[in-house]
This record gives sequence, C-alpha cells and structure tokens, in this order.
Amino acid sequence: MKIKSFYTFSFMLLMLLNVKAQENKRNFKIHTVAFYNLENLFDTINDVNKNDEASPIMEIRFNRGEIYREKVSNMAKVVSQIGFDVTKRPPSILGICEVENRAVIEDLISDEELRKYNYGIVHYESPDDRGIDVGLIYNKDVFKVKHSSSHDVFITGNSPSKRRNTRDQLVVSGYLDGELMHFIVNHWPSRGADETKRIAAAEVNNLIIDSLRNKYESPKIITMGDFNDDPFDKSIKKILGAKKNINDVKKNDMYNPFETILVDEGVGSNAYRDKWQLFDQIILSKPYLDKNYKDYQLYRAGVFNKSFLINKKGKFKGYPFRSFSYGTFTGGYSDHLPPYIYLLKEIK
Repeated sequence: MKIKSFYTFSFMLLMLLNVKAQENKRNFKIHTVAFYNLENLFDTINDVNKNDEASPIMEIRFNRGEIYREKVSNMAKVVSQIGFDVTKRPPSILGICEVENRAVIEDLISDEELRKYNYGIVHYESPDDRGIDVGLIYNKDVFKVKHSSSHDVFITGNSPSKRRNTRDQLVVSGYLDGELMHFIVNHWPSRGADETKRIAAAEVNNLIIDSLRNKYESPKIITMGDFNDDPFDKSIKKILGAKKNINDVKKNDMYNPFETILVDEGVGSNAYRDKWQLFDQIILSKPYLDKNYKDYQLYRAGVFNKSFLINKKGKFKGYPFRSFSYGTFTGGYSDHLPPYIYLLKEIK
C-alpha cells in the first residue's frame, strides 16, 4: 500500500519561532490543542447497563488485565509526545473519544508518562448503547474550567417514535492563561450509518455554536473530534459551513485548516482501502485567525504521525498501527492519528 505520509514541521516551527523572537525581540507563549480517538479504550469489567461486552478487549479470553495496562500505556505514550517537540510538554487541551468511562481516563492520566502534567478530566456518561464516550483532559496549571455540559444527539431516521442514541457532544468553557475559550468534543455516527445521521450531529453542533455566540461577544470556539466525514463532506462543508480558505472566513464562519492538509497535502488521520481519510479535525471560529498574537491565535495545524504509529508490515502496512485486529491485541496504538494545532500568543 502506498500512502503519502505526513512529515513533521516541529523542528522547522521551533527554528522559525526562535528566529522571529531573536530578530524582533518578541517573546511568545505556545500551547498544543489536540484530539485523539483512543480506539476502544474499555476496561475489563462487564457493565450490565451497557453493551460493553462487544468491545474488542472483552472478546479476548486471556490476559485481559495485562492487555488493558499495555493499551493504557500505549495511549499515554502517544499523548505525551503530541506537540512536545515544540512546546516541551504534552497538549494543554486534549479531546478524546472511544473511552468507556471516567475510570479509564483516570488510568490514562495516572500513567507514568502523564501523571506529572497535572491533568484534569471533563467527562459525562454518553447515552450511546455501547457506552462509547467522549471526554476532555486539560493541564490544570494553565486551563481553568468555567462550565461544562453534555448535549445528546438523537437519531430518528424514518420513524420519529424510534430514537437511537449516539455519542453526546461535550462542551467545555474555560480560561487558557486567563483567556476564555470554548471547546466542543465530538464523535459523530460512523460511516456504517447513512449520511443523514452525521448531518443531524452537525446540526446539533451548529446549535451549540449559535448558543455560545448568543451568550458571548465574538467567542473563541473550537469544535474537534472524529467526525466520521472528511472536511469536504456535506456535514462539515455545508451544514457546519467550515471554510477551507482563511480569507473566505466571515464573522460567524468556522475555519477548517484540515481541508488543506487533506486535499492539498494528501495527509490523513485514518486509512481505508489504500486511501487516506481525515475524519479527525479541529475547526476554529474567526477570532483565532487575526494573526496579531495579542491573544491566542492559530499558528499551525497538523497530524501527529510519528513512525511508530504506522504499521510496518503485513496486509495493513502503511496504515495506522491499531490496537485490536481480528479478535487479538496487536500491541499497537489506534486506528486513527491525532490532529493538533498550535495556539500562539505574544508576551509583552
């Protein structure tokens, strides 16, 4: 399989920041915001209120506890490295999905790779039948949560009387170094479902964004997640209205830097039938685009794609090195790669 691979801009970015700072005698603060689909981070305990027995780890007969510990450790290893080359720390804000409950997130941030970074958790139990949740972890030293809420997405299809629950959408408002920001974490219905279900999720996203704009003046909003659609698909492009070109973004538009990353650079976050897709995206409101750096602005966007995250052999060579395959634990990481952005601010 031949897929164009992503090369890291971290070293180049770091050099550029240093040069700019030296030339102009300007100092900057930088944070990484990222998202990661943790590919079925489920525990080994059967929850009778969920269909969690269908999770991959529950289908494995032996050594579940050992496998779970390795899975958590692998996830923590990846998180600890996202953005580290530039910021010298893991993401300040990380949206996550495909987690079973709060306990597995606590295990994640308690891993030796992450425990020293003082992460906090925002999580609600999702109405999803399998119990697949979204969540957000944040560095408590730099981000202070003001408010959080969970918003259900009800899928009715052709029968309004028969609603199907899917993953909720998590909203977290808080202060990054004293600056108010709003984060929406998503995991939209899978490609196994028809497009109308993801359109329904996009419409809920729009309602959340509109409510924030009604409450706050020019709010800084980031919606991120596994959207199960590419940046040019209807749910993202038409319903959410995310723009590819930064110059086309008007006051109440959203900007999607990941459309350029996929369409122009050929970089994706997940692969299917020898083709990269970019279901994992971070989409921003216009106040992040001013480039004055008097407050936090978008500086760069990318996909974290270290070589250890890519399968080196076999049928799926070149694909993301996933954790579970054909009823076994592979020792890998996730079937998705994490997108990230850098937020930059000048220090006076």
